[in-house]
Amino acid sequence: MSNVNEPSKTSGQYHSVKGTIVETIGNVTGLTDWQRSGQREHAEGETEYNAAQAKGYVDGTVDRLEGKKDAVVGAVTGDKAQQAAGNAQHDKGQAQQELNKPSTT
Repeated sequence: MSNVNEPSKTSGQYHSVKGTIVETIGNVTGLTDWQRSGQREHAEGETEYNAAQAKGYVDGTVDRLEGKKDAVVGAVTGDKAQQAAGNAQHDKGQAQQELNKPSTT
């Protein structure tokens, strides 16, 4: 379960899209307060999304490193279960990094 104080990709996307819609309504109607409010909410949503993405990437890096360490220790000590668990954690971390890789656009 995620902490409500942590950034969320879902919440960030929601606020980004909602902000764009509110800004568009402001543009069409000429209501500058709506335009500014929409721009602000869109920017806040983008910021939250990017923060959540960065956190996910860092969490994946930590899993990869801890997994690699456990796999090596398991291999050196002959503990196949620890080695397998380490490899699984490493792979999970790698997948999490892929999902949260920063865009290059």
